[in-house]
Amino acid sequence: MSKFLKGTMILMGAALITRILGFINRIVVARFIGEEGVGLFMMAFPTLVLVITITQMGLPVAISKSVAEAEVQGDIKKVKKILAVSLAITVSLSLIFTPALILLAPYLSETLFTDQRTYYPLVAIAPIIPIVAVSSVIRGYFQGRQNMKPAAVSQVIEQVVRISLIAVMTKAFLPYGIEYAAAAAMAASVLGELASLLYMFTAFKIKKQFRVRRNFFKAVKSGKSTLNELMSVALPTTGSRMIGSISWFFEPIVVAHSLALAGVATSLATRQYGSLTGFALPLLFLPSFITVSLSTSLVPAVSEANKQKNFLLIEHRLTQALRFCLITGGIAVVVLFVFAEPLMTVMYGSSSGAGFVMIMAPFFLFYYYQGPLQAVLQALDLARAAMINSLIGAIVKTAIIFILASQPAFGINGAALGIVTGIMLVTLLHFATILKTVPMTIYVRDYLKFAIVMASTGFSGHYVYTSVFHNLPIGIRLLAGLQLHSFSMLCFPS
Repeated sequence: MSKFLKGTMILMGAALITRILGFINRIVVARFIGEEGVGLFMMAFPTLVLVITITQMGLPVAISKSVAEAEVQGDIKKVKKILAVSLAITVSLSLIFTPALILLAPYLSETLFTDQRTYYPLVAIAPIIPIVAVSSVIRGYFQGRQNMKPAAVSQVIEQVVRISLIAVMTKAFLPYGIEYAAAAAMAASVLGELASLLYMFTAFKIKKQFRVRRNFFKAVKSGKSTLNELMSVALPTTGSRMIGSISWFFEPIVVAHSLALAGVATSLATRQYGSLTGFALPLLFLPSFITVSLSTSLVPAVSEANKQKNFLLIEHRLTQALRFCLITGGIAVVVLFVFAEPLMTVMYGSSSGAGFVMIMAPFFLFYYYQGPLQAVLQALDLARAAMINSLIGAIVKTAIIFILASQPAFGINGAALGIVTGIMLVTLLHFATILKTVPMTIYVRDYLKFAIVMASTGFSGHYVYTSVFHNLPIGIRLLAGLQLHSFSMLCFPS
C-alpha cells in the first residue's frame, strides 16, 4: 500500500472516531445549554478561528509541502530550519494576538455581535491560541513526512479529553447563567487541545532526527531562504484561509444585524443562529471526515508528484479522491435530506434545525468535493488562484445572507441559502482552475447513473422508514431506513 493510501486510511479512521466523539460532545452541550447557549458558543467561535488563522500564517500547509520536498532530497538541515522558522513565527504571533483577543472581547460582544453575553466564551477560549500555534507546526512536520499516525492519535486524544470534561464543566457553571456554561464548554476545548499538544510533542521527541533546541536562534537567523520558501506557499494559503475566516467572523454579525432588520429579537436571533450553526451544520459537516483526510494526504503526495513532473500520477491521485467524495458524499447527501427530522430528534432530542438540513443537504456534495480540490491547488502552487476563488465565494455568500436574511419572508433561511451558494461557487471555481493545469477525463455517464441510484435509494429508504416499520420506535425505523439506503448505494459499481 502506498504512503498516500496508508496515510489517508489512518486519517480517515481517526477522523471518523473524532467526528463521532465531537458529535457526542455537541449533543451533550446542546442538551445542557440548549439552542441559546449553543448560539453564544457559535457566535464566539468564528473569532477564534480568525485569530488562529492569522497566527498560523498558512504555515501548516507550507510546512507539509516543504518538508515533503526536503525529504525527497534527503536534506535534514533544511527540515530543521523549516521547523525553527515556523515556530518562531507562530509563537511570536500568538503572544501578540492572545492578549489582543481578551482586550477586544468587550467591544466584540457588545457592538458587533449585539449580545454582550458572548464576552465570556471569547475570554475563555483565548488561551487555546498559543497551544494550537505550536501543535500545528508539529502536525505539519509529520504530515510532510507522510506519517499521519501522530496527527490522527492527537485528534482522538483531544476529543476524549474534551468530552470527558465538557459535561462536568457545563453542568457546574450552568447555575451561574447560560453565558458561563458556554464559557465552560470553551474552556474544556482548551484543555483538550493542550492534551493533544502534549502527545504531539512527545511523539516528536521520540521520532525526531535532530535536536530543534540546539542552535535554534542560529537556524532562525540563517533561515531567510527557508522563510521565503515557506511564505511563497503560506501567504497565498493564508489569504485563502483568511478570506474564509474573515467571512465566517462576519457571518454571525451579518446574520444578527440582518435578522434585526427583519424584526427578530436578539435572544431569538441567537437561538436561531445556534440552531443553524450548532445543530444543522455539524450534522452536514460530519461526513466530511473523509474529504478532510484526503485533503491532508493529498498535499504532500501531489507536491512530491509535481516536483517530479509526474502529471499522470497527479491526475490519478485526484481521480481517486473525487471518486471517494462522490460515493461517500452521495450517501451522506441523501441520508441527510431524507432522514433530517428523525436524525435531529434522535441526536438532539429536538427536531429544531431539521428544516435547515433539508434546505442545505442537496448542495453539500459540493462541499465534500471542495477540500480535496483546494489541497491539489495548494500542492500545485496555485494557492493564489484558490485565494481568489475563496474571495469571490465569500463576497457572494455575505451579500446573499444580508439580502435574504433581512427579509421577513426568508429570515434565518436566507443565511442557510447564502452559505450553500458560497460553497457551490467556490467548488466550481476550484474545479475550473485545476482543469486548466491538469488534463482530466470526466465521465458524465457515471455521474448520471449515480444520480439515479441516489434518488431511487432515497425513496426506498424513506418508504421503509415511513411505511414498513411505521409502528416501531423512531430509532429502529431510522436504523432500518439507513441500512437499506447505505447498502443499496454501496452496491453501486465504483
